[in-house]
Amino acid sequence: MYPTRDRRRRLSVRTLALLAVVGGALVATFAVSTDAFGAGHLFERAIDRLDRFIAGPVPDRPTDGTILVTAPPLTPAPTIAPTVAPTPGPSTEASSATPTPTPTPTPARVPVDVDIATDPDSVFAHELKDTWCAPAGVQMALAFLGLADTSDAFQNELQGRVREWESYGDSHNGKWGPSAMVLALEAYGASGYEVRGYETREDALRDAAVAIETTRSPVILLAWRGAHTWVMTGFRADADPQIFRDATVEGAYVLDPWYPWVSSIWGPSDPPGTFQDSAEMERNYLRWKRPEGNYPERDGLFISVVPTVPVSPAT
Repeated sequence: MYPTRDRRRRLSVRTLALLAVVGGALVATFAVSTDAFGAGHLFERAIDRLDRFIAGPVPDRPTDGTILVTAPPLTPAPTIAPTVAPTPGPSTEASSATPTPTPTPTPARVPVDVDIATDPDSVFAHELKDTWCAPAGVQMALAFLGLADTSDAFQNELQGRVREWESYGDSHNGKWGPSAMVLALEAYGASGYEVRGYETREDALRDAAVAIETTRSPVILLAWRGAHTWVMTGFRADADPQIFRDATVEGAYVLDPWYPWVSSIWGPSDPPGTFQDSAEMERNYLRWKRPEGNYPERDGLFISVVPTVPVSPAT
């Protein structure tokens, strides 16, 4: 018995509907996998929001907070100690002569160029997702110190552990803030890092330069008003900032986990170890200002994660 015309029409409609569903699913899968029209990016954001919803509210646990660093008094110009003439005694001049003090040499005020990352490519890690600059930055700092590798697997491991370190005061959005970076660094053996805030960019860069020189460890800068992470491994200055506290730091050597992507707001990123001059630092390293709410200890300050304990790096 053959199907009637109406039945054949119903079967055709159902078949077309099924094909449409299957076709739509295939198109959506292709769009997500190839990021056509930004579908992959939107899908990842949706998954992140779902993940955040499942995890529940951001814990409001205490953190070490942000240390406000004020500019120290400018170092006066070094002077040579005066020479004291010997005072002859009443009986014998030779035996009673006071030794002449050795003059204190005046340090030379000369430009310095310091970069502790001799092979920046070997410690570079690209952020696997456009919201993973923090774990990528922590990964690069650990890799420089010989405490981690630059593999995708390790970055995924770091990202997977962020709930151990997140807190509302550190990041109202949850997950990574600078205090979480400190805890992550400590968890893998890089102790002594702390979150610092500065009233001026010049103070922040000068303090970072001194920290790099004294600890031989990288500094993490919170760029893009706190939305992005740069790893600073060196600097150029018109004088050694360890000796001259009025030294001007003219720029920084940076590892940018955004590379090789191009930002629609900030433009193209630079290869590992690029020297970012004063103009680039002024364009990228900006005062903390986050859209999700107020951070009383950080708002309006230049924020960085600074090492305080010398560690012997592998590079």
